[in-house]
Amino acid sequence: MTIKEVKEFLLTCKSLTEEAQALFAADVRSGVQAAYKQWHRRMEKAQQLHQRWLDMSTHEQELWEKGYAHIAGVDEVGRGPLAGPVVTAAVILSPDFYLPGLDDSKKVPAARREEMYEQIMEQAVAVSVSLSDAALIDEINIFQATLRAMQTAVQNLSIVPDITLNDAVTIPQLSVEQRPIIGGDGKSISIAAASIIAKVERDRMMKEYDTQYPGYGFASNMGYGTAEHLAALRVQGPCRIHRRSFGGVLVP
Repeated sequence: MTIKEVKEFLLTCKSLTEEAQALFAADVRSGVQAAYKQWHRRMEKAQQLHQRWLDMSTHEQELWEKGYAHIAGVDEVGRGPLAGPVVTAAVILSPDFYLPGLDDSKKVPAARREEMYEQIMEQAVAVSVSLSDAALIDEINIFQATLRAMQTAVQNLSIVPDITLNDAVTIPQLSVEQRPIIGGDGKSISIAAASIIAKVERDRMMKEYDTQYPGYGFASNMGYGTAEHLAALRVQGPCRIHRRSFGGVLVP
């Protein structure tokens, strides 16, 4: 094989016999060596992602084996910002769903989050999104507003779940079984999927709000208290989507 043929072959190859690996490793051509090393790194990365997937699927696998057909992961995004809603999502995945690299949305680059969002929306058994706006957050506090949005997200699923896996909290007034998991968005594929959906939905909302309420930098800071955002608050004061109960919004 020419060096070009080797590169093209290894670019799409997903497995090699030990004999084939030995042949490539022994090839003295620098181009072949570079292509083979790149292939090897890619395979190692794929294996690491697969193992991470298996580790994050332990809760789901246990429950599927016990007969829980529909497991809903539930998570929120946006409890900390000074502006905008808190957004929650509930996602039910099938046992054959596979999306290596799925993780807590904060650990996934924005472009990859968008790709994962589309894959989850297309392949999930059911997805539901809910939110609590700034007015409700100010009225009942951020924690209660988050729980209310989570409750609505679960209740609005097109399929009633057999159990929910929640990121850290127990949701009140739900008739289904629940399992809170501390740090769940990094320990459960279902919760991680909900984290991705909620994050992308909220980011899109904040970008729309940026056009409605210019000057605060919502498209880039997503409502968090960045220096730019705080400076704008000192000049413009809060707008409709600011959480007036949050320290830092009504700046002197």
